[in-house]
Amino acid sequence: MTTEDQRPGPPVTSASILVLTLARRVESELGAALAPLDLTVARLGLLGHISGVPGASFSELARMSGISVQSVHTAVKALVAAGLVRDRTARAGSASTIELTPKGTRLLQAAEDVVTEVDERLFGAESDPVLRRVGTAILAAFSG
Repeated sequence: MTTEDQRPGPPVTSASILVLTLARRVESELGAALAPLDLTVARLGLLGHISGVPGASFSELARMSGISVQSVHTAVKALVAAGLVRDRTARAGSASTIELTPKGTRLLQAAEDVVTEVDERLFGAESDPVLRRVGTAILAAFSG
């Protein structure tokens, strides 16, 4: 009996494991590409939610971001300190109106360019054919 005869066969293909593996790769590539902008994937997501859902509450931002309300409060305070968002809360306990500042808008636009570059590198015309098909399938699944 050879060593090859004793090796287990390939693992059973799992959509969950494949998507998780790909997600980690995308997050790693995107994180590295966003670093020069002093952004993380999580901060980009929060900026995108603030921009895309005007008037969103801290609770809504937490739900959309998949983090706790306390974490959103902490993150928004950091974004305010960085001059990227403003919180127009009239008083403690009242509803917040969180919005991007012009600086935040410019950063979000620069980050969108970075995302486009990462998309092209991972899923574009010159990428691995399997990844191109995955990218096309994902966009088709979530379009219109």
